[in-house]
Amino acid sequence: MEKHEIEIKTKARFFTLGDLNEETEEVWIVLHGYGQLANRFLKKFESIDNGKRLIVAPEGLSRFYWKGFSGNVVASWMTKEDRLDDIDNYVNYLDTVYKQIIGDKKIKVRLLGFSQGTATACRWAIQGDSKIDQLIMWAGAFPEDVNYFENSDFFNKLDIKFLVGNEDRMFTKEQIKAHRDMIADKGVDFEYLEFEGDHNIYDQPLLELV
Repeated sequence: MEKHEIEIKTKARFFTLGDLNEETEEVWIVLHGYGQLANRFLKKFESIDNGKRLIVAPEGLSRFYWKGFSGNVVASWMTKEDRLDDIDNYVNYLDTVYKQIIGDKKIKVRLLGFSQGTATACRWAIQGDSKIDQLIMWAGAFPEDVNYFENSDFFNKLDIKFLVGNEDRMFTKEQIKAHRDMIADKGVDFEYLEFEGDHNIYDQPLLELV
């Protein structure tokens, strides 16, 4: 058996909240977690839509039925099958969204990854061609396959926030501490913020970030 690959032209979608105009002060690019859709995820950021902020929600390139063959349709950023190709595809896709929305405009860009979207955000930040000012890791972890020792200077130019809920069932206290220690040991500066809640996006921590 021989594996073959081809490149094809395809379509991907993203959703926006707000406008990019002369009054816009910053752009947020928010990446959803596993099993979510971008349009529903974007609604979680309505509390920070103040007329001076554009919020952009790209969607994972792989959509599927959450329960077998019917029901809600959801999306994912990647799986373990041909994972490197998936990473290349979404890095190129996110760079394309950035170029279309922001281009060479001089404006602050915050990148927020939630859950699975955190690994996507980290990989895009370092592998893509887009300029990011702040990296927000919300209830997710740095991917282990990124060499942080080689790229600690790059990450330390970012304003990195690591947020997790005190009732997040995806992370134990021990796991959170181990991850914080791992990031620090790799020479990456970050600010840790804990909030009241579980594995979700909440208004209060968002408002504190802005």
